[in-house]
Amino acid sequence: MNKLSLYFRLIRLDKPIGIVLLLWPTLIALWIASRGMPDLAILLIFTLGTILMRSAGCAINDYADRDIDKHVKRTAERPLTSGRIKSWEALAVAAVLSIVSFLLILPLNTLTKQLSVAALIVAGSYPYFKRFFAIPQAYLGIAFGFGIPMGFAAVQNQVPAVAWWLLVANIFWAVAYDTEYAMVDRDDDLKIGIRTAAITFGRFDVAAVMLCYGAALAIILVCGWLEGLRAWFVGGIVVAAAMALYHYTLIRGRERMACFAAFRHNNWLGAALFAGVALDYAFS
Repeated sequence: MNKLSLYFRLIRLDKPIGIVLLLWPTLIALWIASRGMPDLAILLIFTLGTILMRSAGCAINDYADRDIDKHVKRTAERPLTSGRIKSWEALAVAAVLSIVSFLLILPLNTLTKQLSVAALIVAGSYPYFKRFFAIPQAYLGIAFGFGIPMGFAAVQNQVPAVAWWLLVANIFWAVAYDTEYAMVDRDDDLKIGIRTAAITFGRFDVAAVMLCYGAALAIILVCGWLEGLRAWFVGGIVVAAAMALYHYTLIRGRERMACFAAFRHNNWLGAALFAGVALDYAFS
């Protein structure tokens, strides 16, 4: 296997679910901030930036977990963990991607650039939170949702209250879907002492996931309603809620592959939320 294909796997371009889980909340923020008419250049910058920063985050995550992943069945064969690339290569890849991402936002305003620094710090420190934080998925929600305040800053040159509430909603959503993901690795994580929400919630894990879905959708509903979104938007919320209930049927048995399927299905939940927002602005 050549180096390029190993780098491709390092930054998970073969597994784009992480990209879309960052992209949906970012797109929702850009649509609401611009009242349904986002600038094409800003849209392109944020889309490419999301791909680049998620990829950089994967490289940093694998560097941080290089001695842990070898004990987890699902991650033992990752390029860095398996020794097919060196630690310095992962750091170099992360650095290059971060620099290119920052270059992308140079045309944007100062507030957006300042927030990008905070976003980089959060993304870079996330892998270490699982060492001591009982629910690292909440911190992941901040990292995966930082495109929300950045999007509002790029469009409006300010970060209004609705942006921060949407970030809170994203934290709840991330706790929900990443707990489903953590349920897949729970046995391995218990052996090696990693902290995850699936372990912290214990036998209440399924209930916690559903409560987090409920909180996320309720906050998004209120935010959208206060922004003047109506029928199409509410329809998107209803579809997303139905999907969350479907996830319950998958995770209630706590079977590894079913929990992983629920996690992956969050792509469609995010798509439903975005479609509701976009269609409401398009037809209102």
